[in-house]
Amino acid sequence: MAIEQIKAALGSGLLSFPVTHFDRDGQFKQDSYQRHIEWLSGFEAPVLFAAGGTGEFFSLSPDEIPNIVKSAKEASGKTSIVSGCGFGTHVGVELAKAVEKAGADGILLLPHYLIDAPQEGLYQHVKRICQSVGIGVMVYNRDNSVLQVDTLKRLCDECPNLIGFKDGTGDIGLVRQITATIGDRLMYLGGMPTAELFAEAYLGAGFTTYSSAVFNFVPGLAVEFYKALRAGNRTRCEEILKDFFYPFMALRSRRKGYAVAAIKAGVRLQGFDAGKVRPPLDDLTAEEEQMLLKLVGSHKR
Repeated sequence: MAIEQIKAALGSGLLSFPVTHFDRDGQFKQDSYQRHIEWLSGFEAPVLFAAGGTGEFFSLSPDEIPNIVKSAKEASGKTSIVSGCGFGTHVGVELAKAVEKAGADGILLLPHYLIDAPQEGLYQHVKRICQSVGIGVMVYNRDNSVLQVDTLKRLCDECPNLIGFKDGTGDIGLVRQITATIGDRLMYLGGMPTAELFAEAYLGAGFTTYSSAVFNFVPGLAVEFYKALRAGNRTRCEEILKDFFYPFMALRSRRKGYAVAAIKAGVRLQGFDAGKVRPPLDDLTAEEEQMLLKLVGSHKR
């Protein structure tokens, strides 16, 4: 897919990160994963991110990821597939090349491993990965990888295939400075955990769209919220926030790692054999799964 095509696709609707399915031995479960991708592709999400944060990128080995991307591409129909990418610069370059070969339409560059880095180091990291591939690249401002506006502007000047900026910092002042300075050179994606809680603020800061984790298991509700938001239907947005997202946030906040584990539990509740999360994450308790089932209610598949 041409770089401008994936950039346009990113800005054309709601986005999501499918969970990665595992069998009882903790190995990638391709058949179940592809059924889930096929189901999600029937809803209105123009791009799905394979092996992203909700897909437990941090628990995957680099040699597993190209096969996951290939499997997603085979099942996604007309829906574009962007792959997670990351780790250190050397591994990131090799992984970017591998997922491009596997058919990824683009990559999302997740925060590098462990250590804080200066802006010049981040600049060199992103630049080298961008220049190693011919597909579109999105950067993800979060945790120990926060690009400042001057660094991002340099990267836009140096890397024509840098097409997107995703934010997970919640720093509206910084992101507004970035959107005002960079303009339409990039596509802007909201990436806070349970992004719907922050979607209105990010839309006001110049962001185009966001990625919905709950799309994994209540895609119809996720799309309804997105459409109400874009239509300015605040009343309906607030109804959905109060009925679903705020209770889900309370469940998600009960334990560290539930931003992923609760999503995977929801996928299992919809009838997909997604398996457990890999360590160092842990799954919901049986009681908490019942709480989630009650919350999903009429949205169950």
